[in-house]
Amino acid sequence: MDSLRKNGTLIAGAVLFFLLSLASISQIQPFLKLSVRDYEDFSRVVIEPSFPFSFEIDKGSSFMLVKISFDIDFRIQREPFESRIIKSMSWTKGGDYYILTIKTKIRDFDYDYFVLDNPTRLVLDFSEADEESRREGRPPEREIQSRLDSALSREREESASPGIQTIVIDPGHGGMEPGALGKYGTLEKDVALALGLKLKNVIEKNLPVRVVLTRENDVSISLENRAAIANYNKSDLFISIHINSSFRKDAHGSETFFLSREATDDEARRLAYMENNPADFEEGIVGDSEDEITMILWDMAQSAYLKESSLLAEAIQEELNNLLRTRNRGIKQAPFRVLSGVACPAVLVEVAFISNPEEERKLNTEWFQNNVVEAVYRGLENYIERYAQR
Repeated sequence: MDSLRKNGTLIAGAVLFFLLSLASISQIQPFLKLSVRDYEDFSRVVIEPSFPFSFEIDKGSSFMLVKISFDIDFRIQREPFESRIIKSMSWTKGGDYYILTIKTKIRDFDYDYFVLDNPTRLVLDFSEADEESRREGRPPEREIQSRLDSALSREREESASPGIQTIVIDPGHGGMEPGALGKYGTLEKDVALALGLKLKNVIEKNLPVRVVLTRENDVSISLENRAAIANYNKSDLFISIHINSSFRKDAHGSETFFLSREATDDEARRLAYMENNPADFEEGIVGDSEDEITMILWDMAQSAYLKESSLLAEAIQEELNNLLRTRNRGIKQAPFRVLSGVACPAVLVEVAFISNPEEERKLNTEWFQNNVVEAVYRGLENYIERYAQR
């Protein structure tokens, strides 16, 4: 009996030691704490780490990105909040950094930040755009509030509306068709797939929609089958992701296309030919090789969605300009076959120029890829909020 009592005491002691050890470990493990609080004239976000860190801040039209670099693993502690200005906060993890995305409820905001010691805190203050900013072309405060009230009203109404249910993401090329090739060996198909997978993940985390990829690995899929996948899945929006290329090594920037039988300019026409006939490109572009009847049918298939496609292209291009800070090449029209048979608003995004060595290097970095995905997602979100629920 004494032996049993002694064994029980030993077991209880071991369990207690184990629990105390877990508690001690949880206290020792580094953490990063997030909190939001509203004041009379501004909303404050406080980032409080228990470890040294460095940060970068990048402002978009209705969001802010905070890149937090670190050399240790840590836990994220986030307090629930309600705020007049801050809409939500989300995380994306890179190699040795996190990206904190802070969404705002208003499209025009000013911000200030500072760092406090003991304990270390990064403080970000958000406020509505001031009078000077509004004089520079931003809408007045009452108009901002009116838009916000309208947006909130739409959100309440959308619970009874099906809205956007399925989005199809099309990573360009794949398999035996590598697409464009960069100076340092980067293949368009690889970057397009990486961006497509990341974009699918971000959309699914933030929007109540189903996301379908036309390809999830390195396989060949015909242009016609890509449209067929979209239509089979009853896609409400279609976004094809590509990487641009040019004979001019200094060509740079991003551009977004929607379908038209006539190209915006010669460069857009050449690009459409490259994407529609990759195997023939090295032989040169000769005359009007497109089948005129087929092109008319393509145009008819997308004509019902022409306005929506142009608005989606405009929303995405706007965010690419804001976030990537690359040359704005604008939205354009061209006869891309991959867009032709899709029975919904459809766009093709040329992210950057793989033929430009500087942009090729960027395309291979997690930071640039995450920014591209964030920009496309923001454009998509803005399109849905502005137009898709009407």
